[in-house]
Amino acid sequence: MPPKIRPSLLYADKDGKIYDHPGLSMLTRRGDEFAQPRPDDLTPLPPGSDLFLLPGRRAVGFDEETGEAIELEENAVAAFVCPGYTVTGIAAYDTDEDAPMLSLAAFAAVGYANGKFWVAAKKVDEDRRQVFDHIPNSRIESGAQKLLRTYPDNRLLGHLARCALTFCCPAAKNLALGRYEAPLPTSQTCNARCIGCISYQPEDSGFESPQNRITFRPTPHEVTEIMALHNKREKKRPVYSFGQGCEGEPLTEAKLLTQSIQMFRDAGGTGTVNINTNASRTETIEPLAKAGLDSIRVSMNSANPSLYKAYYRPKGYEGLENVKDTIREAKKNGIFVSLNYFFFPGVSDTESELGMLQDFVTDLKVDFIQLRNLNLDPELYLNLAAPYVPGPSMGFKNFKRRLKKAAPWVNFGYFNPFLEK
Repeated sequence: MPPKIRPSLLYADKDGKIYDHPGLSMLTRRGDEFAQPRPDDLTPLPPGSDLFLLPGRRAVGFDEETGEAIELEENAVAAFVCPGYTVTGIAAYDTDEDAPMLSLAAFAAVGYANGKFWVAAKKVDEDRRQVFDHIPNSRIESGAQKLLRTYPDNRLLGHLARCALTFCCPAAKNLALGRYEAPLPTSQTCNARCIGCISYQPEDSGFESPQNRITFRPTPHEVTEIMALHNKREKKRPVYSFGQGCEGEPLTEAKLLTQSIQMFRDAGGTGTVNINTNASRTETIEPLAKAGLDSIRVSMNSANPSLYKAYYRPKGYEGLENVKDTIREAKKNGIFVSLNYFFFPGVSDTESELGMLQDFVTDLKVDFIQLRNLNLDPELYLNLAAPYVPGPSMGFKNFKRRLKKAAPWVNFGYFNPFLEK
């Protein structure tokens, strides 16, 4: 990108029409800091991304002549960036006292220059498994309807087909298309109460969960029928993942998972079997590994025990010490370990947070880090993190570079990797 580019501020009127400001530049927020975006933080807005206005939040831009931040009366605008990109700066705005809570999304700063939108985000994965802009909706719909017709008695396939049709879930859409990674939700309950849980929110949370949690326990036959179907259709890089947005913690159903994986492997099933998990139940790992589990993806917002506990609010385990024990057990049993690390600009990329994450990764010999976005109202998370995260932001580029230097064997991405045998 040209180093001198300065995207204009975007704002929206009361009708939702978006404009670029002729005299103000785009600002980003990292923690408590409002600043112009670093040139290497910006990316042309990728296909599959969305722009939306932020209700009750007034746009803030930068006047380069006076060097001042200027607040407008109009609404702020943010971008929700398509999968594969990590947000490097949050939209800058000032919040009204009666502003509603924002939905469960990542609110990237976005501006306009040289005939295109620019977003504060960087690409971290070349995999296009959740890019659907070249696939007609009719093809996804027909694939989902065929699953419903072909397997009328499989409740789990019915649930996933409806997820593809109703919630536009990318994992369920891929199952309907017979490609990449097959989702395998199983758990109705969870042993944590994450602030940003997308499948369950209490009535007083201030926002609704965007997905419905599964309401039944699948049988091993229902699970393995999907695994066998996906194994037949995805010939090159089949991945099967327990632990989806429409369920609780999959390790609470460890017996079901173990039986299903064993049945799949005994029938000659190939590919990467993965569990997306909070890694709270160490005792489940060895039986799962013996059954044929290949990898786990451990979700965490921080390697700081206090901030981790403040976000996850565990109710069935102690916290990060349990997570560490589970990772050690996984490595002991030859399981590939990824972190599903929720990056938040101005929190994750501070000295204290990076230092604790470096220690965590190097001590446990984590294999892979998925740099996902923390989807939550930014001010809610900053208030949650405030007691634990002192210091300024170093920026995403420096965060990633220094983490790689501390753990040179670690690779970065966004999706669960297919593991070659």
